[in-house]
Amino acid sequence: MNVETQEVPGSPDQVDLTVNVAEKPTGSLQLGAGYSSSDKVALTFGISQENVFGSGNFLGVQVNTSKYNRTLSLTTTDPYFTKDGISRTISVYHTTTRPYSASEDGDYKLVNQGATIRFGVPFSEIDTVFFGIGLERYAFDPNGSSVYAGLVTPNSYLNYFQCKKDATGFLVLGCDQKSVWGVPLSIGWGRDSRDSALTPTTGRMQRANVELGVGGDMQYIKTNYQYQQFFAINKQYTFSVNGEVGYAKALGNKVYPIFKNFYAGGLGSIRGFEQNSLGPRDVPLFGQTDGAALGGTKKAIFNAELSTPFPGAGNDRTLRLYGFFDVGNVFGSRAANVTDAQWSAQKKLRASVGLGVSWISPLGPLRLAYAFPIKSQKEVTDPQTGLVTIPKDRIQRLQFQIGTSF
Repeated sequence: MNVETQEVPGSPDQVDLTVNVAEKPTGSLQLGAGYSSSDKVALTFGISQENVFGSGNFLGVQVNTSKYNRTLSLTTTDPYFTKDGISRTISVYHTTTRPYSASEDGDYKLVNQGATIRFGVPFSEIDTVFFGIGLERYAFDPNGSSVYAGLVTPNSYLNYFQCKKDATGFLVLGCDQKSVWGVPLSIGWGRDSRDSALTPTTGRMQRANVELGVGGDMQYIKTNYQYQQFFAINKQYTFSVNGEVGYAKALGNKVYPIFKNFYAGGLGSIRGFEQNSLGPRDVPLFGQTDGAALGGTKKAIFNAELSTPFPGAGNDRTLRLYGFFDVGNVFGSRAANVTDAQWSAQKKLRASVGLGVSWISPLGPLRLAYAFPIKSQKEVTDPQTGLVTIPKDRIQRLQFQIGTSF
């Protein structure tokens, strides 16, 4: 509803009040297809209703058929759960995750099922505090589709779920702990003063979150903080910086759930390296030269970008050319069998520079980057045995992601 006020000529004390009522759709149906250099082809389906059954609540269903991250979720939000504007969101989900590289990271399957309830408390126009509680379960299938599952599935996952192999080491006979469950508590804070969520030129965005596992098999703390700042040099050029840090550890006598590690590499973190490939590695197994990427319990990422008009596009904010610099890594605790040289390599930062194109197209957002790693790990071999002692980083110079809706 639009309300317009207009002074009546010659009558300064009288006001003409004009009310224009414009109806807008309260629901949407989305069918989509996406392609990225990591997830390959993914089909998505979504249906949402902002005023379901006339209650003023939001109801949404999302389905993602990505080969590596399949998702089915149901979400309902009451934006005015209280008269003070506190929102309440309830979510139920089922996800299936597989490693991006079966030959290098294993061919296992991790199924996550759960439900959460979350409240959002607005403190100002740009500040919101979130807190919630959930119940979740992770089920582990170590065999996947490989006949050599016992050799390609990471030992770190087999140890966490207490799995046993046969005498040949090729097959996983079973796991004493086939699944784990937990009760995560979360509290977060967000502040967003950017002038646009899609094409910002000024302002800043901050996010902080703490997740605390308080019950069940998983007892841990996981924290992260992100800061973004945008500077409008002039009407055409924008400089931006992004920083993110994270820290996690187990509580009590529990083992930290390895699948909740931080990850780095690829779009969204350090471009020029394969998606989620950086950080500590598992012990190399049969057919592998570098071991599975495991992520880490510590994370530090910094990005800087200079956005400019795309040649020939004028000052179109939806089509931009950008240059970037990325640096950072994810880190873990030193394992007992890691040598000094391996430990030193794991702790080093990775960095890259490059150029990219971003386009807010009618079919969805596209982001493409071509990166040149300037700080990476080279392969190191034992001169006597010829075996790899320190694996090289997995480089992927060209990375892109595009989503379409129709």
